[in-house]
Amino acid sequence: MKEKFTTLTSTMMPIEVENVDTDQIIPARFLKATTRDGFGKNLFYDWRYTQHGSPIPSFAMNNSCFSGAKVLLSGKNFGCGSSREHAAWAIFGAGYRAVISSFFADIFKNNAINNGLLPVQVSPEFLSKAFSEVKKDPKTPIVISLEEQTVSLPSVRLAEHFEINPYKKECMINGYDDIDYLIAMRGEIQQYENDRMK
Repeated sequence: MKEKFTTLTSTMMPIEVENVDTDQIIPARFLKATTRDGFGKNLFYDWRYTQHGSPIPSFAMNNSCFSGAKVLLSGKNFGCGSSREHAAWAIFGAGYRAVISSFFADIFKNNAINNGLLPVQVSPEFLSKAFSEVKKDPKTPIVISLEEQTVSLPSVRLAEHFEINPYKKECMINGYDDIDYLIAMRGEIQQYENDRMK
């Protein structure tokens, strides 16, 4: 079982960069582990730290104004590049529960959902407005309702609908992975088998 995702109200961590690839999300040299533990500390490592390991003050993740954010806000074409699942592990491991962009690479999108991280694809206009509001006030909240498939900026009364595969939606709402889903359906599966035996 994974964490259930129904409604999330959070501030946002702005990464105003387009074409963020998986090697930028989690550099290849950190891919030695085979479990998902510990990747969060190396999220965006080469953007967060100098080659000597000192935090780069200009990077948003090093700014205390954005601490506590559970939503990552990024430019279009997020998660492009390699198919490494570690990218989703790193984002989730760093405490984020959703990523908002105007476009996601398909493989990243599937990896994210399979690991309890919700990719929310919005219009370029909504994305631009979200970045604008965060620049004005780092504590600007965003509300994501998975049940209603809506994302909204209450401060400017702006909302949009987003798409998600119905099966994956049900899994995220209930905290299921594929095996959990089958186990939850075992009564119906057994009934189907019993009916076939008649």
